[in-house]
Amino acid sequence: MSAAATMPRVRGRLTAKAPLAPLVWFKSGGTAEWLFEPADEEDLIAFLTELEPHVPVMALGLGSNMIVRDGGVPGVVIRLGKNFAKIEQLDETTMRCGGGASGILVSSTARDHGIAGLEFLRGIPGTVGGFVRMNGGAYGREVKDILVSARVVLRSGDVEELPLDKLGYTYRHSELPESAVVVGAVFSGEPGEPEAIGAEMDAIARAREESQPLRSRTGGSTFKNPPGHKAWALIDAAGCRGLTIGDAQVSEKHCNFLLNLCSATSAEIEALGEEVRRRVEAKSHIMLEWEIQRVGKQ
Repeated sequence: MSAAATMPRVRGRLTAKAPLAPLVWFKSGGTAEWLFEPADEEDLIAFLTELEPHVPVMALGLGSNMIVRDGGVPGVVIRLGKNFAKIEQLDETTMRCGGGASGILVSSTARDHGIAGLEFLRGIPGTVGGFVRMNGGAYGREVKDILVSARVVLRSGDVEELPLDKLGYTYRHSELPESAVVVGAVFSGEPGEPEAIGAEMDAIARAREESQPLRSRTGGSTFKNPPGHKAWALIDAAGCRGLTIGDAQVSEKHCNFLLNLCSATSAEIEALGEEVRRRVEAKSHIMLEWEIQRVGKQ
């Protein structure tokens, strides 16, 4: 798989041994064997159709909820660019959004069109492709509350428009195949006043700024909230606030966030997360479940 001759021709950008650290929020980790940034949906479909079936494929959004391990990611990492960030209003309360559109762009566009109910996307630091895949949520709402359908390019190159009930959504999880690429989604809200929608978005932005270490090298919420509990409270009760391994630290501002203080390796960040899980289980008899994706080779 190392020879360029084995890869399909593309109109977009195909890069061998591409560093992934600059593309993820933690700023750590190894390289992608190949990084593919397709020119458009047709380019992506043709590439996956021709790509040898044994080659693994993984989609990458804004890299806000991911640890890329230091050994790098085998196969092809697919990153959707600006051509996949387009948003189209379908009717008074519905929009079709590209898989590369950010939560901020989607919520702002909804505000401008007087569509309420999508404000919470302002609090999700990712793209449509990422938060559709994992049923992302914030401030009491989840993607499943607004999703009509998702447009997905499968590993085979086939395209499917999947309605909400075919995604198998549970808390921060869907049943989409790992190698499937979400290239778009249809979201539905309700009529609202742009001023009121904007005020709600501003309140969400302030709440995030006050409670989360947004200006740090972090990965967002590290662990899922167990039923009936807040992960951060369990972590705090276990004495993990400020805990470090190497240059990795449990945030003192919000202890369900891990930080790369300067030059932490992904191994240190992941090891710190596992130590937090161990201490929380010892204290509370609850095993925290990772929310952050951990991908690649150790």
